[in-house]
Amino acid sequence: MKLILASTSAYRRMLLERLLIPFETARPDTDETPLPGEAPDATAERLAADKARAVAPAWPDALIIGSDQVAHIGDQVFGKPGSEERAIAQLQQMSGQTVSFHTALALLNTRTGRLQVEGVPTRVRFRSLSEDEIRRYVTAERPLDCAGSAKVEGLGITLLEALSGDDPTALIGLPLITLSRMLRAEGVALP
Repeated sequence: MKLILASTSAYRRMLLERLLIPFETARPDTDETPLPGEAPDATAERLAADKARAVAPAWPDALIIGSDQVAHIGDQVFGKPGSEERAIAQLQQMSGQTVSFHTALALLNTRTGRLQVEGVPTRVRFRSLSEDEIRRYVTAERPLDCAGSAKVEGLGITLLEALSGDDPTALIGLPLITLSRMLRAEGVALP
């Protein structure tokens, strides 16, 4: 049975490589717009499942991994900024705040139709950041493709005071502890 990562994210690909299981990647064609009134954690979980389902028709005998992450303070959601100006604005809003990063994971067995979905929250407390610190960080790290503009696997770690969560890889975008549990439930031997 093949393992498919329904993502073209270099971050997720690097994380999945840690498990030493051969896998392929596929680009999911999904609309990532939150539904009206949808809570951030529900958005992440729905999108993770949607991404896995989106590539399923091409892989009738596979385990397909979908993942999505939503960063938020209360109901205010911080997506991928896409530009330096938006990254700076996001980090200004998060300065001195505690931000929730909800990383959702889905594993779809296309042979049986079984879909496992789970959210893994991480709470991140940002330092009070100066305008200069934010600009230097954005220029150096270019976090334009990361929810909330914070690449904690790189220089973004310097922006933080603390973080708490059950899986350190969740914050980077693919919770490997949860994924390992899901894969074992599908009969994959790990390690």
